[in-house]
Amino acid sequence: MQMLTTITPKFQVHIPSMIRKKAGLKRHGKAIIRAERSKIIIEPIADSKKILSLAGKFSIKHPIPAEKIRDYIEYAEKGRY
Repeated sequence: MQMLTTITPKFQVHIPSMIRKKAGLKRHGKAIIRAERSKIIIEPIADSKKILSLAGKFSIKHPIPAEKIRDYIEYAEKGRY
């Protein structure tokens, strides 16, 4: 499948929707891009297993003040601290 697209002055490229569907691109994100024999190859990568993908998914209902954090820690060896 071939389609015409434009390269902007900042070298940004719009990937047409038909190409995105055929390639299985469902959302924006990171990709690996490489050049081989005057062809540009773009491969999306899934970064869903990285810890940063969890940012904002959890909330703290009862925050603990920093000065009282030691009261909430259960130490395995008593008298260690």
